[in-house]
Amino acid sequence: MTQLKRYSAFFLAVLLASLLGCAGGPQKESTAEYVDDSVITTKVKAAILNEPSLKVAEINVETFKGRVQLSGFVKSRADMSKAVEVARAVNGVTSVANDMRIK
Repeated sequence: MTQLKRYSAFFLAVLLASLLGCAGGPQKESTAEYVDDSVITTKVKAAILNEPSLKVAEINVETFKGRVQLSGFVKSRADMSKAVEVARAVNGVTSVANDMRIK
C-alpha cells in the first residue's frame, strides 16, 4: 500500500511538472495580425511616398500589432514630424515610434 502511494505521488508530480511546462508565455503574432500589419506597413509606405516633401527621405517602416516604427534618415526636423503625422493618419495605426535621424 505504501508503495502504491509513492507511485501515485511520483506520477502526480510528473503530471504537474508537465502541465507547468505548458503554461503560456509571450504570444507571437497570429497570421491575421501579421497580414493586418503588412497592410498597415504598405499603407504607411504609400502615404509617405505620396507626400511631396518626403519623396527623397530614406524612411523604413515596420509594424507590429498596429504599432508603427519609423527609422532611417530625413533632411530636417520638419520632415521627421511630417512623416510621423502621415503615419498616424493611416487607418489601423495605434501608435508611432520615431527612430528617424536627421542627415
